[in-house]
Amino acid sequence: MAKNFVSNSKESVRMFKSDILESVSKVHFSVPLFIFIPVIFYFGWKAIGEQELSPVEFCGYFLLGLFVWSLTEYVLHRFIFHLEPKKGNKIMERIHFIFHGVHHDYPSDAQRLVMPPSVSIPLSAAFYFMFSLFLETGPLAAFFCAFMAGYLFYDMTHYALHHANFKNKFWKKLKKHHMLHHYDDASKGYGVSSPLWDKIFSSDFLRNKND
Repeated sequence: MAKNFVSNSKESVRMFKSDILESVSKVHFSVPLFIFIPVIFYFGWKAIGEQELSPVEFCGYFLLGLFVWSLTEYVLHRFIFHLEPKKGNKIMERIHFIFHGVHHDYPSDAQRLVMPPSVSIPLSAAFYFMFSLFLETGPLAAFFCAFMAGYLFYDMTHYALHHANFKNKFWKKLKKHHMLHHYDDASKGYGVSSPLWDKIFSSDFLRNKND
């Protein structure tokens, strides 16, 4: 395969002159667990304990939240993270590098494989307020509980795909799907926690590359 990355080192490349900006651009992979597991449990309790959603209602909105997260993951990765700036636009090229280009140049950078809280917290808050425009309190709590669970699964999966050695057939296949995105063709394979939407939107790899 052509080498379309700069370094596979686990060490982090410096992105900012400012020590403060540099520090908030990195995060240990376990940090999202400490931040978002309590959030997931809180909204689960809010839906069932406080708003008293029935098991059927909770499961329905929970499944909807997982579905919407799955599609959101694909859309963000394909149309936002891989939005190529016009050549010569130095500002947009810099923004693109900060948000996702650095990950493709240094795909094994252990401190830039999950979203740092400086990004994940404001982004999750924005999604919550957007969803609150369409859902009432109880359904919103169940929905957002699942949405955040989907996000956390995505973050942990992304780290594992880059640093874990899998024996299970499913995980080995998922890892190969993501590695092809990095090392073969970055215009395909946008699904990280699932290849579902790649298959639906014809951005999957050829079958013989997955076999």
